Amino acid sequence: MKLSESVKSISYLKANAAQLIEDANKNQKTFVITQNGEAKVIVQDIKAYEKTQETLALLKILSMSSENIENSKAKGIKETFSDIRKELKIHK
Repeated sequence: MKLSESVKSISYLKANAAQLIEDANKNQKTFVITQNGEAKVIVQDIKAYEKTQETLALLKILSMSSENIENSKAKGIKETFSDIRKELKIHK
């Protein structure tokens, strides 16, 4: 997506809201809305937004995992499964 094609003024949004929303939904586009020449808000297709949020969540998990490994807080797979087996036996 080219940023130059997705920048719209607030007056454009007011005059063409239905068309802009349809375009955002149909093509999973994101629009930058400007006010007085300054970027103020984003109008985005809900599916594209959900994808972005899922991606951010996965990146956060990856970052946390990397930090745990660096800080020696991560367990090996054998120890992890051993702990799970112990927990399962306790809850039977």
